[in-house]
Amino acid sequence: MSVDFSQLVQEGVAQTDAALERLLPGPDAQPHNIHRAMRHSVFAGGKRLRPLLVLESARMINGTLPDGAADVGAAVEMLHTYSLIHDDLPALDNDDLRRGKPTCHVVYGEAMAILAGDALQTLAYETLAKLPGDALAKIEIVKEIAIATGTGVGYDGLAPGMIGGQVWDIEGEGTKPTAERVEAIHRSKTGALITVSIVAGGLIGGASADEVASLRRFGQKAGLAFQIVDDVLDMTQSSEELGKTAGKDTATDKATWPAVFGIESSRATAAELLRDALAELDRFGTNADRLKAVARALVERTH
Repeated sequence: MSVDFSQLVQEGVAQTDAALERLLPGPDAQPHNIHRAMRHSVFAGGKRLRPLLVLESARMINGTLPDGAADVGAAVEMLHTYSLIHDDLPALDNDDLRRGKPTCHVVYGEAMAILAGDALQTLAYETLAKLPGDALAKIEIVKEIAIATGTGVGYDGLAPGMIGGQVWDIEGEGTKPTAERVEAIHRSKTGALITVSIVAGGLIGGASADEVASLRRFGQKAGLAFQIVDDVLDMTQSSEELGKTAGKDTATDKATWPAVFGIESSRATAAELLRDALAELDRFGTNADRLKAVARALVERTH
């Protein structure tokens, strides 16, 4: 089946933004500043790739888009945005550009940016707690997402969740990166949220335990490939093309894949991981075509 990826993205963005608009307090809701800061970052024009993974994973398993899938995607986007707001703070990456716009702390100040991130994380779990449908599936989704965004060792047994990966990333600055540490950081800091987007979509769609295992393997491989490509783009693209400050990883001695393996080897590894990831979805036949198209776009993007 031929997939029009641009149309797929437009549909996913529209569904996700509608859910986010419904779930987030309006700009005039009190206290004004915190809600405007939250919306500044959430509606800054992101590609909504993680919610798109939720939607297409759910659609692949269920055959159609199940109730609650858009809210799961919105919750994942809230968590992703909160992590970006905090990553950009002076105490962490100290960046003033995100998605082509001034970062939250630049516009609203550091204190409000910290609180905006906190509030988005809280609202994400409130959203998940209110999901319709089977209570056990809802609990499993909350558990999966909590593990993926936390500090403990995740399901791959190799790396902690997103926050743990951020800690390793900070601790590794200024030191010579090893292949093992770079892979662990990538699997946790970025890969864990990508993987759980796919798994959570499968769960809201009614996936069996065996199907969840296939989705997890797919997500782990695609997520690692995505971050490798992100590292390469940071070294080869301009700030205007990326929508964020280019060359930041090199300037701060971040542990990146190209720093260990070089650019061309990194591209080859990402391509191999993508092939292996797509193979995990072959069992789903043509129902996987849309999700495969999203994975290809994640890894083959140029900005």
